[in-house]
Amino acid sequence: MTPKHELTAEQRQELLITLKERFEKTIERHEWMQWDKIQERLEANPEKLWSLHEMERTGGEPDVLEFDEANNEYIFYDCSPESPSGRRSVCFDQKALDSRKKNKPENSAMAMAEEMGIELLSEEQYRLMQQHGTFDVKTSSWVQTPPDIRDKGGALFCDSRYGHVFLYHNGADSYYAARGFRGLVRV
Repeated sequence: MTPKHELTAEQRQELLITLKERFEKTIERHEWMQWDKIQERLEANPEKLWSLHEMERTGGEPDVLEFDEANNEYIFYDCSPESPSGRRSVCFDQKALDSRKKNKPENSAMAMAEEMGIELLSEEQYRLMQQHGTFDVKTSSWVQTPPDIRDKGGALFCDSRYGHVFLYHNGADSYYAARGFRGLVRV
């Protein structure tokens, strides 16, 4: 038996194969990067591998889109064509979940992201992701929300329609079958 946030050797191997295949299939997203260096970093950080496994398990199709030179980190984003299927029908955060009296969703985006060890995308990160493909043309994704908006009960989400990325607002306690969240993990 493995601890809660640790993968078995078989899970690690399967995940590394999946990530490498995706990396090679979408090389235009990161043609300046070398898979061997990324894999070396992943193997040295089992907790990050676990987070990537959770992203994969919930339908996120993680792929490396950035390298942060200042912090020496590869950054994996959820790159599934639509908002990850295993992370939809969630309100924004625990406060929003607690405020619902009827028809509560099972979870919130912020709580799930924390459990998975990932960060919710910011609006800027969401727009950067959209430069590497077309995402969320039928769904939408919660994004980080400034405190002044959240304090008033709102939360932000994004999608892509008509060839443009849109930022919207909604009550943080709302949830829809077509709205989930995307995240990232730094390795």
